[in-house]
Amino acid sequence: MAWFRKQKTPKTPLQNKRVRMPEGLWEKCGNCKEIIYKKEILRNHKVCPKCNYHFRISARERLDSLLDGGVWEELDEGIRPVDALKFRDQKPYGERLVDYQERTGMADAVVSARGKLEGYKVLIAAMEYRFMGGSMGSVVGEKITRAAERALRDRTPLIVVSCSGGARMQEGALSLMQMAKISSMISRLHEASVPYISVLTDPTTGGVTASFAMLGDLNIAEPRALIGFAGPRVIEQTIRQTLPEGFQRSEFLLEKGMIDMIVERVEMKATLARCLRFLVGALPEHQAGGQPSAEEIQVPSSLPGS
Repeated sequence: MAWFRKQKTPKTPLQNKRVRMPEGLWEKCGNCKEIIYKKEILRNHKVCPKCNYHFRISARERLDSLLDGGVWEELDEGIRPVDALKFRDQKPYGERLVDYQERTGMADAVVSARGKLEGYKVLIAAMEYRFMGGSMGSVVGEKITRAAERALRDRTPLIVVSCSGGARMQEGALSLMQMAKISSMISRLHEASVPYISVLTDPTTGGVTASFAMLGDLNIAEPRALIGFAGPRVIEQTIRQTLPEGFQRSEFLLEKGMIDMIVERVEMKATLARCLRFLVGALPEHQAGGQPSAEEIQVPSSLPGS
């Protein structure tokens, strides 16, 4: 019975063991607060499977999800911002730009591209919230304006995906003038009957909402996106009244007639394709037929080729 008398090594209590869990496997939903397996969120187009909350996605992820095969050509990537006003708050604006460029790998808060959406040639500009809250400075205004000019020249539909806190205060009036600059170019698209679709995501606020984001032939929003000029807290403090439930959310704006439809991310590409079929016709005839030529439209000569 020697085996019975043998001393056994005592088991380590479970509470004393440290279980190492790999980082990045789980993510907390910003709405329902559920802890969800990250791969499940990615499979669901970064939408919470529990409550349908739409996580923010990057500009490049947006382009990959909308354009056929995730294939697209970036335009105007060499345009970079400058600190024309020598602005300084807690640190110089120039240093802040370098910091965000290193963090995001982008020159500024928008990616302009050319590609195909279910066979339709489109020009698309997607804003990047991670770059200074998607704020609109001179570079953002210039790149979106150039995308609109190309759309006018080539008679190609333009799609702008907005995700922004508004005009960039560090550029002062140079930022505010982008509102008029882009809006005037959008007006020329309307006059030439070139389709412009605006996609509003969370958040779309400030000068972006007050200009090109609400000027689409169709204004399409994601569910529960915050859309407005001033934020709800600022409005409550100004008018000294409690705002209605869901105020400035996309569902509230749809009810009041401010946007045309709300589309979930998983359905966005198919919905945009249906809108393009309605606006420009079936492929391949949408490139032709009784519309004014680029020469008749007088496209700005300053626009780079290609």
